[in-house]
Amino acid sequence: MSVERLRARAGTGRTRRRVTDALATTMIAGAAVVVLTPLVLILIYLVGRGIGSIDLAFFTQLPAPAGEAGGGVAQAVVGTLELLALASVIGLVIGIGTGVFVAEYPEHPLVPTVRVLSDALIGVPAIVMGIVAYALLVVPLRHFNGLSGGVSLGFIMIPYVVRATDEVMRLVPNVVREAGFALGLPRWRVVLQIVIPSAASGIVTGAMLAMARVAGEAAPLLFTAFGNQYWNFDPLKPVAALPLVIYTYSISPYDSWHRLASAASLVLVVFVLVTTLLIRLVFARRAR
Repeated sequence: MSVERLRARAGTGRTRRRVTDALATTMIAGAAVVVLTPLVLILIYLVGRGIGSIDLAFFTQLPAPAGEAGGGVAQAVVGTLELLALASVIGLVIGIGTGVFVAEYPEHPLVPTVRVLSDALIGVPAIVMGIVAYALLVVPLRHFNGLSGGVSLGFIMIPYVVRATDEVMRLVPNVVREAGFALGLPRWRVVLQIVIPSAASGIVTGAMLAMARVAGEAAPLLFTAFGNQYWNFDPLKPVAALPLVIYTYSISPYDSWHRLASAASLVLVVFVLVTTLLIRLVFARRAR
């Protein structure tokens, strides 16, 4: 084969690769635009509808009487933080522990069953978790309470935390584990003191994503936490939450409540976005 033909074939191959690369880049960029467009449109809508209702009173005052202007949803903001704290105690402790077990002890006979159950729980509707918490805590106590709401959200968090922890732990190179074993450390110390710190940023990111996943859930709270128009710091009594406020106010006939629902939606979205970004920035700085 002549040199000219080889050069022509090489030039054709380079052109084909460039065209393929350009097409793939365009498709990826287009997919990113498709994914981000709904988020941007939702933010624009919420900002337009709710930004005017966000002021100091929104975060410090209780709701005004039905149909009257003013007031806030301070009890719902505090209630959301309470429910997330309760959910984190259950979801993060059980989820991270299970994820570490699944990733670090794959030879255990229970691991395949745990993986299947974890994958199945991800597809379970949130309202089903609420029914379970209702049967476990609301029925025995004979009244709605915040503890049952936190438990239902914790149940929703568990499979997401398990999946994230499992994936991140398996990304840690085996060389890291072998280095710990070479120093004579037992397996549990290698996992706790070497592997988990190496995967800490990914585990925390997965935990925050799980919290963001449950922060906007309203269905399981409708018959567990139920909601409250007043201050309440007792987890054994009904507790308010932003998703419940959004649901209740959105279906009301009052324009003032509609505006508060939009403002609460905007606060919830911004809270999730800011929390996720801060976690990523903190761990990116630590990595550098």
